[in-house]
Amino acid sequence: MKDIQQDVLASDASIGSQGLSDADAAARLRSDGYNELPMAERRGVGRIVLEVLREPMMALLVAGGIVYVLLGDPSEAAILLVFACLSVFITVYQELRTERVLQALRDLSSPRALVIRDGERKRIAGRDVVRGDILVLAEGDRVPADALVLRDHGLEADESLLTGESVAVRKVEALEGAGEDVGAGMSSSSVYSGTLVVRGSALCRVTATGDRSEIGRIGKSLGTVERGTPRLQSEIRNLVRVFGVLGAAASIVAILLFGFLRGSWLDGLPAGIALGMSMLPEEFPVVLTVFMAVGAWRISKARVLTRRASAIETLGSATVLCTDKTGTLTENRMSIVELVLPDGRVLKPEADGLIEDDFRSLASSGILACALDPFDPMEKAFHALTPTTFPKGHPGRLDWSLVREYGLTPELLAVTQVWSVGNGEDHTVAAKGAPEAITLLCGLDDGEAAMVAALTERMAKEGLRVLAVAEADFSGRDWPGTPHGFVFRFLGLVGLADALRRQVPATVAECRTAGVRVVMITGDYPATALAIARQAGIASEGDSVLSGDDLRQLSDEELSRRVEAISVYARILPEQKLRIVQALKQNGEVVAMTGDGVNDAPSLKAADIGIAMGGRGTDVAREASSIVLLDDDFGSIIRAIRLGRRIYDNIRKAALFIMAIHVPIAGLTLLPLAFSLPIVFWPVHIALLEMVIDPICTLVFEAEEEETDIMRRPPRAPSEVLLPMRLVLWGGIQGAILLALSGGLYWVSYRSGTPENELRTLTFYSLILNILVLVLVNRSFSSSLARAFARPSLVFLIVGAVLAGVLALTVLWQPATLIFSFGALAGIGLLEVLGAAVALLLILELMKGALQKLVGPAPDRRTRGSLGEAEKATH
Repeated sequence: MKDIQQDVLASDASIGSQGLSDADAAARLRSDGYNELPMAERRGVGRIVLEVLREPMMALLVAGGIVYVLLGDPSEAAILLVFACLSVFITVYQELRTERVLQALRDLSSPRALVIRDGERKRIAGRDVVRGDILVLAEGDRVPADALVLRDHGLEADESLLTGESVAVRKVEALEGAGEDVGAGMSSSSVYSGTLVVRGSALCRVTATGDRSEIGRIGKSLGTVERGTPRLQSEIRNLVRVFGVLGAAASIVAILLFGFLRGSWLDGLPAGIALGMSMLPEEFPVVLTVFMAVGAWRISKARVLTRRASAIETLGSATVLCTDKTGTLTENRMSIVELVLPDGRVLKPEADGLIEDDFRSLASSGILACALDPFDPMEKAFHALTPTTFPKGHPGRLDWSLVREYGLTPELLAVTQVWSVGNGEDHTVAAKGAPEAITLLCGLDDGEAAMVAALTERMAKEGLRVLAVAEADFSGRDWPGTPHGFVFRFLGLVGLADALRRQVPATVAECRTAGVRVVMITGDYPATALAIARQAGIASEGDSVLSGDDLRQLSDEELSRRVEAISVYARILPEQKLRIVQALKQNGEVVAMTGDGVNDAPSLKAADIGIAMGGRGTDVAREASSIVLLDDDFGSIIRAIRLGRRIYDNIRKAALFIMAIHVPIAGLTLLPLAFSLPIVFWPVHIALLEMVIDPICTLVFEAEEEETDIMRRPPRAPSEVLLPMRLVLWGGIQGAILLALSGGLYWVSYRSGTPENELRTLTFYSLILNILVLVLVNRSFSSSLARAFARPSLVFLIVGAVLAGVLALTVLWQPATLIFSFGALAGIGLLEVLGAAVALLLILELMKGALQKLVGPAPDRRTRGSLGEAEKATH
């Protein structure tokens, strides 16, 4: 930066007040590019389709269609290809929906900029600003690019989106030969793209645009942060791959059996494909896609936008919630929380703005020292005390007018304003500023100054921004050159704070109960951070703060050890936020990170789940995040955690169901081949079963209500798999019993001479009805059948009714009967199917009660501090 500053200052003499010429600006625009951030790459429809076609089940469906074409059976081939196209359409639709959400709003903070070109002031688009342009900045402007201050008139900028600090930063003119710039929030001679001018005006020369600016540098760093594949998605892919290999092996075995035992190698291909399809749990990816898409819709009703659907599940397993302070825990709006008189008396203003008489002069003079229409957050806080602050006839009424102003200077950090009533010669002078500056203006003696200093220190330790207020009387219009020419009376101190959001303490307490540790990471001062953390319940008395300077001295290994015990981090730079998140992840934590500023973007992207605040958040933060709180309600986080846990529970129930149901499907496909019995299921039947199973395991299980203890459990251990061995065993038991009953019915019917078409119909219907039984059994890990009937699922009833209609159609509509080779089903056959279903229901319910430890939620294996905190919070 030092070279840039010297280059800018040296060129000022040549360009002077003329600014760049239009030709020079055009040349620099061509060489440097537009003043905007690069757009993230989007996936097209073709790429998504190719990814879908690589799925194993899709390959088997297409292969089956090709085989049927070779066998001269185009109708069977058409059915399989229709199923394949339907799967492609559903998947592509969901993926494109996600891609549209991922395309975040991009805004370079200032759509228009006022610059000097060819000696004239011109209003241009923010994206057309170039390096070397002279910017004209005034109160309320968004800075369009990084720039050096050349002429300053009391300029102050709100840089909270870069630094996390809620206090405006005072700017001064850059001096020739100035030292190296030290970055946003620490440089007094630079302004930064996207920040807000809250007071004063200035002429500035642009030093960096687009991705070379401070905001752009942080945006570029997002490209170096890689998001890993979500755990659940990786786990399901691995599970499908394993079963895909097993299915391929089984298909080869089936073809060999068919060829050797029946002498027809070509006819063995459909049988082999059917067996491979029966063993491949292709429902898993469908379940994951639908659960996350519907979950995103559910959570959107709570004003939470899900930008990456898998983030909901990840949030449900979060063990640490890292939160920014400004705009996340706090309202990002300064408010007056304490008025202190010189004698030490304290008033905490109520929400209705009423001020006690003894404190009115302090409050009203503070207001009179503010701009009439302020942009400064602190001055807005003073104005929030009106109109009840003013007694009758006091300044602030319409007959009072501002006649003179003394701005903030480096020598005197105070603002002084002179007010007059009508055309009179009597004036009221109000001043506010740093306590030491006001103490000097009032000429307090050592004892009085010491008392003011003690009061200021006490308020600062509570995290308050402290201003002092003074008042003077003046007659005539022979104005003094500086505020020191007035005779001021010291009125007291005003404590301002970026107030904590009302719902935050309750949300933090609920997080603790759920075993989620809350950590604050902010760029604000340690005392302010600790005060807010204590109010929120994140920190308690005796807790310490780790500052950015201290963190800089720690190695990655030392930081990994410290992060387990530290709950408050202050004066943290963006790259340090990223280090903290990475250290927590290295320790095995599942990290959720909230934030709203540009400085939060890298850590939002690096976290397992990034949560951006939608109302006050920047577009860069939203683009880097996984979910966005549309109304900036911190309490929405706990609702998202609850939903995430419910979704994961229901995915686990669906996965258990899928695991169980594929045992009888594969068994009923393989056993006839092995024992030279009539083939029950061909590829078309497996495809129809998939169409039956998919809506059941997605729609029904997705709509299932949450378990009663869902927010009293700690987060599941990060290493815990979706289907631990205990649930695999329970699913295997269910599937084996179902296979025994359906297979037994098949064997008995075959031995009694039932024709092949009727035998296939009987077995297929028995399997479908038993699938519905498995749904009833697996709706809850702990509820009994009686409770399941007490809270009926409307979705289950609808799916069951539709399913009954489809099955009736397959035996009553002649074309469907021919396609599936079904026969008529006699009354005795229906009774046998119903009897087998009732028997399965009773057996599994009895076993479910006896094997509760096997069936229920995983035992608590966590021994971390977050659980200890949760126990403390609930006892």
